[in-house]
This record gives sequence, structure tokens and C-alpha cells, in this order.
Amino acid sequence: MQRFVSHSVQDTEKIAAKLAEKLKGGEVIAFTGPMGMGKTAFTRGLVLALGGGDVVSSPTFALVNEYDARLTVQHFDMYRVSGWDDLYSTGFFDYLDTDNVLVIEWSENIDGALPENTIYVHMEKGETETERIVTIEGIDL
Repeated sequence: MQRFVSHSVQDTEKIAAKLAEKLKGGEVIAFTGPMGMGKTAFTRGLVLALGGGDVVSSPTFALVNEYDARLTVQHFDMYRVSGWDDLYSTGFFDYLDTDNVLVIEWSENIDGALPENTIYVHMEKGETETERIVTIEGIDL
């Protein structure tokens, strides 16, 4: 487990870029933490570092957004998923056995469906309004 302190959106994106360097394809990255902690900013940093450009937006209404980069990234929002039927309707299980990187916001809602080798990124508020504590488990940066 590694712990990082972010003082800005740019710091969060830089932490994500470190993670992007380690990705080979097929990884599942599960975010935990309250709303407004920078999960979408982290995803933007990840996609930017993979060469996908500044294209990331929150998938709240679409449930999943896809970004083409060195590795294809599927960005899920599981905020409204409240059971197995909801999860199946997102098509989530069809994405698991691919070489794509799955990035999942509100992963707490689907914890029982995540694979054993999931990379967890926990984000929480730090001591100031803009400070975030980012803890990454499941991969060494």
C-alpha cells in the first residue's frame, strides 16, 4: 500500500500518471471515497498519461465512457448501481475479460463483483480544502 498527498488537481493527475506507467492492459482500478475527492481528475490524469488527451468527463449519466489511448480505458460510474440486476444491465461483466483498463468510480457498490487482482485507489480529504490523501493498493509504483 502506498500513500500520496495531493495539494491540487495537478498533483492528483501526476499521481495517476505514475500509475499509468505501470499498466499493461486488463487491469481493474476501483476508486473508493466520498464525492468531490478527485476521482474523475485522477482518471483524467491516467488517460492523459496514456496518450488519450484531455477527454475525460464524469460518466454519471452514461454509466460508462470509453477513451482511446495506448490502452483503451473504460470509465464506469457505479453510483446508481444498487444490486446485481443493475450491474448486469451496465454490461460490466462483458468488459472484465478484455485487455482494456477498467476504471470504476463508486466501486463500493459492486465490491462483490470485483476481481481478486483489483487495484484500489482510496481518496479522502486532507487537512486543507484542496488537499487529498490518495492510497493505492494492489500495485507498486
